[in-house]
Amino acid sequence: MEFMYNILLYSLFLLSFYTISVSSHLFSPIDNYLINCGSTAAATLVDNRPFAGDIAGKHLSSRAVSIRNENPFPGLPPIYGTARVFTSPFRYAFPIRDRGTHMVRLHFHAFDSSKLDLGRAQFHVLVDGHVVLSNFSRLMSGAERNPRILEYLIWVDAEKLVIVFVPGKDSKLAFVNAIEVISAPKDLVPDTAQFVSSENVESFDGLSKQALEVVYRVTVGGPKVTPFNDSLWRTWVPDDEFFRSSVGIEKLYFGGRIKYHSGGASREVGPDNVYNSARLIRSKNDSVPNVNMTWVFPIIGGYKYLVRLHFCDIASISLGLLYFNVYVNGYLAYKDLDLSYITNSLASPFYADFVVDGNSSVGALTVTVGPSKSSIPHVIDGILNGVEVMKLNNSHNSLDGEVCADFVLKSWSRGSTGVLLTLVAAVCIVLSLSIVIRRRMIGSRESLSWSRLPVNLSEDNVKIGNI
Repeated sequence: MEFMYNILLYSLFLLSFYTISVSSHLFSPIDNYLINCGSTAAATLVDNRPFAGDIAGKHLSSRAVSIRNENPFPGLPPIYGTARVFTSPFRYAFPIRDRGTHMVRLHFHAFDSSKLDLGRAQFHVLVDGHVVLSNFSRLMSGAERNPRILEYLIWVDAEKLVIVFVPGKDSKLAFVNAIEVISAPKDLVPDTAQFVSSENVESFDGLSKQALEVVYRVTVGGPKVTPFNDSLWRTWVPDDEFFRSSVGIEKLYFGGRIKYHSGGASREVGPDNVYNSARLIRSKNDSVPNVNMTWVFPIIGGYKYLVRLHFCDIASISLGLLYFNVYVNGYLAYKDLDLSYITNSLASPFYADFVVDGNSSVGALTVTVGPSKSSIPHVIDGILNGVEVMKLNNSHNSLDGEVCADFVLKSWSRGSTGVLLTLVAAVCIVLSLSIVIRRRMIGSRESLSWSRLPVNLSEDNVKIGNI
């Protein structure tokens, strides 16, 4: 009995130690605004984060309409139960204490309402002077009305981060269900990456000051990673729909401990659940297999893209056995990549950042991993654990189109002014016509007193006649 009691105490000790160790890895952002838009009450998600209601909140700059989801989908997170709706430009202002990169997530769910059809909304969104959405109308009916989360990484060097919603000229309607503004870890977006082109690989500086839109965040060879299992509350989707290779490729899951090291990837850069799965090329005989692993990601041209590749050697039996090449958009980005040399340990994560020009691809961006001339038979000859693709802002400080923030705001002002001027012009025309008609009427009356026409001619006939 005493033995069982000691075992129980030891188990409780291990459990408490594990809880403390996990808690010590939790990221605690200095700026952490979670807003449940259109609601008076807080809403807590399954990852235990409370979203505060924005009604009468200090983030609002003026009044706006709130509507409720009357027929929510079963199991829908509570933040999609209400929406804040705007019929004119509207802004949220968030005080900033920790200047630097901030994660901004916008939640949209075009639910059915007896008051408004959110599916017809068309609008612009500006974040800290960047156009992140232009004429946004990708919230149609049917299956596409499932909630959407759009994520941006924005450098903030001011006391406030301002998000502005501007209704489009056609719909006169904009909305949002929830907003997240979170200060990012300092190592999440470094200032330098490698620019890959047909000519060479060279340094790309100033990356941290760019506005970035997260287009794809993919875990390779493993299941979906939810915000509950990510210290930055991110979602990583499986790579199956992007993976184009099949012959000679394996999936691998690692049940051991991921060993983060100084100078490599942190848990905030990539969680354990991304690094403990992978796809790999395995040599099974005396020759290195002539196969590659390729992923294809549809993109929009006209932008540069940051491609972040996550590596963790969870497959080799010893250091110094894994060598492979990495290609981005068909260009050699990393030759004879040796993870042992970089990490000096197995199961230790590493990531590499590459910037490519989206104009060079035909509607798609490719990532390829394959054996190199240094690859060795009978071992692993290629591995990849995760991929992130992020769009960089263009010369207009826009992530969606060729317009700048000032143009969007002035267009609304001109549109409103145009309507006002039209109304004023219409009133002036009516007044002018009434004055002309009145003068003619007075002139007609005066002429009637001297007229030789029959005295039974009516006043109406006189008006018609004069007109």
